[in-house]
Amino acid sequence: MSKKYEPLAAEIIRLVGGAGNVDTLHHCQTRLRFKLYDEEKADLERLSGLEGVTAAINKGGMIQVVIGLHVEEVYEEAVKYLNIDKKDTDIKTEEKKKQNPLDIATSFISSIFAPIVPALAGAGMVKALLSILVAFHLVDTSEQTYIIINMISDAAFAFLPILLAYTTAQKLKCNPIMAATVAGILVHGTWGSLVAAGEAVTLFGILPLYLVSYTSSVIPIVLVLLVQAPLERWLNKVIPGAVRLIFVPMITFLVMGVLALSILGPIGAMVGQGLSFVFLWLGENASWAPPLIVGAFFPVMVMFGVHHGVAPVGTMSLMQLGYDAIWGPGIVCSNIAQGAAALTASFVTKDKSTRQVGIPSGITALMGTTEPVLYGVNLPKRYPLIAAMIGGGLGGLFAGITHTRRYAFGSSGIPAVVMYIGENTLRYFYQIIIALVISAVAAVIFTILLSKKYEKKNAALIEDKSGEEAERSIEKIPAQTGERELQEPDISKLLSPTGGMIVPMENIPDPVFSSGALGFCCGIEPEEGVVLAPMDGEVAQLSDTLHAVGILGENGAEVLIHVGVDTVEMNGDGFTAFVKEGDKVLAGQKLLTMDLGRIEQAGHAKTVITAVTNSDDFIDIELSAEGMVKAGDKIMSLKKA
Repeated sequence: MSKKYEPLAAEIIRLVGGAGNVDTLHHCQTRLRFKLYDEEKADLERLSGLEGVTAAINKGGMIQVVIGLHVEEVYEEAVKYLNIDKKDTDIKTEEKKKQNPLDIATSFISSIFAPIVPALAGAGMVKALLSILVAFHLVDTSEQTYIIINMISDAAFAFLPILLAYTTAQKLKCNPIMAATVAGILVHGTWGSLVAAGEAVTLFGILPLYLVSYTSSVIPIVLVLLVQAPLERWLNKVIPGAVRLIFVPMITFLVMGVLALSILGPIGAMVGQGLSFVFLWLGENASWAPPLIVGAFFPVMVMFGVHHGVAPVGTMSLMQLGYDAIWGPGIVCSNIAQGAAALTASFVTKDKSTRQVGIPSGITALMGTTEPVLYGVNLPKRYPLIAAMIGGGLGGLFAGITHTRRYAFGSSGIPAVVMYIGENTLRYFYQIIIALVISAVAAVIFTILLSKKYEKKNAALIEDKSGEEAERSIEKIPAQTGERELQEPDISKLLSPTGGMIVPMENIPDPVFSSGALGFCCGIEPEEGVVLAPMDGEVAQLSDTLHAVGILGENGAEVLIHVGVDTVEMNGDGFTAFVKEGDKVLAGQKLLTMDLGRIEQAGHAKTVITAVTNSDDFIDIELSAEGMVKAGDKIMSLKKA
C-alpha cells in the first residue's frame, strides 16, 4: 500500500479529536464514516479545508469525511492510527457504544420488524380482498372458500412469533433456526389445545404454566430471545466443541421452553394486555390525537428516520385488537397530502426542475412512496411541506374523530383504502376516503396560498442568480488562441444506468452530491432494479457492499454510480454484482441489481446517482435529459478539448 495518503490520514484522525475519540470507522465508496465518542471535538471546518478532502459533514451523529474515489487508500492508512483490527472497523453498525436509549430501542424495533413487513402486507391484502368478497356477498362466511382464504390470510399473523423470532435472532446474533424452534413451542397446536381446555397445567406437578395463547403475539417472543441470546452464547463457550452441536440446542430448548411458558411468555402477554388497554383508552378518550399527530408530523419522522421505530405500534395494535386506529390512518393521510402538495406546487411554480420532479414523484406519493417527493420537492421548496403537514393533520383529525380503523397492512397510498374494509362493513372504507379528500383539498389550498409568498421570493432569487450564471458561463469559455482555435471540443455522452425520473443535482437527497462536491452529477428515482454501464470503459472500483461502482471510461470520464443514500449501512443486503474490478464493460452492460423494496424498508432514499468525479477535466458538462428516461437514454453531454 502506498504511503501517499499517510499524512492526510494522520491529519484527519487528529481533526476528529484523535484516535481516542474514535468509536468506529468504516468507509463507503466516497467517504470515511466516523462514529465518535464526542462529536464536538471534530473540527469540520478544518477537515473540509484539507487538501484531498472535498467536504466534512455531520449527518445524524455520523461524521462523514468526503474523499472521493481514493477513499479506500486513505482508510487503509487511517486505521493504522487507531490500532483497530480492520475486521472490527468494517461496516458493523450493530456495535455502537455511544447511543442514547431511544436510538437503541428505535434501531432494534426497526430491524426486527422491517424484514417481515412484506409477509404482513401480503397477508393483509389477502384479508382485505376477502373482506371485499364478503361485503359484496360474493362469498359467505360459512363456505369452505371463505375458510381456506381466511386461513391463507391468517398464516403470517398466527405464526408471527416464529417470524419475529427469526429476525430478532439475526439482530441479537444468535441462531435464528433455534430461535424459530423456541417460538414454535409457543404456537404449538398442543399448547393451544391445553389453553382452550382451560384446565391447570403444571410441570413435574410443581411449576405452574400459565394458560396464555401466543398466536399473533409480539412481545413474549422478543422477551424470550433477549434471554436466549446470551444463554446460547454462554453455552457455546462452556460446552466442548465435540458435543456442542447436540447439547447446546438440547439445553436451549429445555431451558427456554420452560422459561417461555412459565415466566417470560406470561410477562410478555401482560405487557401486551397493558398495551391493549392503552390502545382502547386512546380509542375511547382521545381517538383524535394519534392520527392527527402522525398525519401532521410523519414527514418529519421520515426525515429523522424514527418512523421505522414507531411503526410497530400499529402492528401491535392490530395484533392485540384486530385493527389499527393509531398509526395507519395518519400515515395514509400524510402521504396523500404530500402528493397533492407537490403536484400543486408543480403547477404554480416557475421552476422547471420542480415540474420535472414534482409531477411523477407526486403521483408516486399518492401511491404510498413519499421519499422522492419529500426530498425532491417538498423539503427543498418548504411551503409544499408546510401545506402537506397541515393537510395530513386535518385528514388525520377527521379519521381519529370518526374512529377510522384499518384491518390489514400494505402500502399507505390510494390502494390502501381497501384495507379499511373489515368487520363486514364499509363504514371505515367510506370514512378513510373522506379523510383523504380532506387531506388532499387542504394541502392544495394551503400550497396555493403559501406559494404566493414563497414563489415571489424564489423568483427574485432566480433572477439574481441568472446574472451570476451568465458570468460563470463566460468564465468557462477557454482562451482560443493559436492551435486551440482550430481544435473542436471532443463531445461524448453518458447513458442512463437505469430507468426512472431524472433528479437534477441540486435536488439529490444527499448534501455531498447535491453540492457538487464529488463533481457534476444527476440522480434517477428508479423504477427498475437494474444498473447498467453508462459508457464503455473499465470497472475501477466496486464497493464491498455492492451499492456503488466506479468506471474509468474510454472517453476519459471517471464515473461513480451510487445506488441510494446511506445504503452502505445495508452491508450488501439486496444488491448483486455482475462485474468485478478490472472488468472491461460496454455501454448498457449489466453492472448491478438492487432490491428497491429492501432499500425502502431500510429507510433509505433509492436515488441512483451518476457523478463525473473528474468534472474539472471537462470544459463543460450538461444534463441532457429531463422527466422520465429509460435505461440507456442519453443523460449527459461531456465536452473535453
